[in-house]
Amino acid sequence: MKLPAKVTIKEVGPRDGLQNEKMIVATEDKIAWIHSLSETGLSYIEATSFVPPKWIPQLADAGAVLEKIKRRPDITYAALVPNLKGLERALQSGIDEVSIFMSASETHNRKNINKSIAETYPVLETVVKEAKAAGKTVRGYVSTVIACPYEGPVAPEQVKVVAERLFTLGIDELSLGDTIGSGVPTQIERLLEKILPHMDAGKIAMHFHDTRGTALANTVKALEMGITVFDSSLGGLGGCPYAKGASGNVATEDLLYMLAGMGIETGVDLPAALKSAELIERIIGRPLKSRQMEILRAEKEG
Repeated sequence: MKLPAKVTIKEVGPRDGLQNEKMIVATEDKIAWIHSLSETGLSYIEATSFVPPKWIPQLADAGAVLEKIKRRPDITYAALVPNLKGLERALQSGIDEVSIFMSASETHNRKNINKSIAETYPVLETVVKEAKAAGKTVRGYVSTVIACPYEGPVAPEQVKVVAERLFTLGIDELSLGDTIGSGVPTQIERLLEKILPHMDAGKIAMHFHDTRGTALANTVKALEMGITVFDSSLGGLGGCPYAKGASGNVATEDLLYMLAGMGIETGVDLPAALKSAELIERIIGRPLKSRQMEILRAEKEG
């Protein structure tokens, strides 16, 4: 098995993880959690989202969170931005990196952004142009790269078309998301076989949800194919408001355990990550579902 010596973990918990939580987490608690994440060795934290508050009330305090966190110079603090108005708010808050997003499937894109795929490109083009003019790097997200909750399976060719267009707009990195967590390794292989001959593997990240328990298996397949950047969420928090039944992201701590066991360096400290997971578990008031947290609770109980 050919594997990379090192990978980058991009923590999306404060944004993708919290956006699906019904209980509104206090701004001070979000800040405290981001501070604890900053002590784990992570080099990238997606801190929040500047979507309209009526879309995601949980993240209505995006500006306050970014303005109040104590930043480390060795960490990139990113935020999701839907349009030019959101970008203006993000820039005012001193964001390090701008993340734009769209779907590979038409129906999910309309549900998520209220626009067709064709209508979305001009909006994102403006955001990328202005973000670059402000000296920011830009990350693109493509959702539903394996299947759509409304349309079913999504063809790899369809994903390739969207991905190529986003790179043409000027993004620096593309994150491919299995939004409903339906993918299995053979599907990941087919997708990357379509994508990688046309794009730099170093600019591709994978974003796996663990709805059906296949996220780690899919990660191994992506590793075998040369992918070295992975999104994850501490505690396995997350889900998609526009994909009923989709569970959280692959848990950062489970991913860290597996990669360490495989001899792959991440620079992230697992015990520190578990302490941060315990903090957000206390904040949201319910047990986290990751395997590592279940083991930690069992060890403490007995």
